[in-house]
Amino acid sequence: MEDHHLKPVTYRTRTKEVHDKENRVYIHKICHQKIHATFSEKDLLDYYHTVSRILEHEEMQKFAKWVRKKAVDFYDKNDDTKERKKKRHR
Repeated sequence: MEDHHLKPVTYRTRTKEVHDKENRVYIHKICHQKIHATFSEKDLLDYYHTVSRILEHEEMQKFAKWVRKKAVDFYDKNDDTKERKKKRHR
C-alpha cells in the first residue's frame, strides 16, 4: 500500500491542506502508479482530487475493472510513455 495525496504535494506552497489526513488515501502501488501515469499533477489539483472523480475517467474505469480480477498482491509496472512523463510535469 502507498500513500496518495489527492491534491499533489507539488503544490504544497500554494495550499496548506496537502498534508492533511483528508487529502490522503492508501492505495495499492499499481493503482497509485496508474493514477500518476494517467493524470498530470495539474489535472489532479484542478479536478481529479477525489477518489470518485478519478474513477469517473474512462481509462481509470477500465483499469479498475481489470485490476479487480487480480490477486491482492498483484503488481505489474505500468507503461510510462515519454508523452505521459511529459504531461505529468506540466
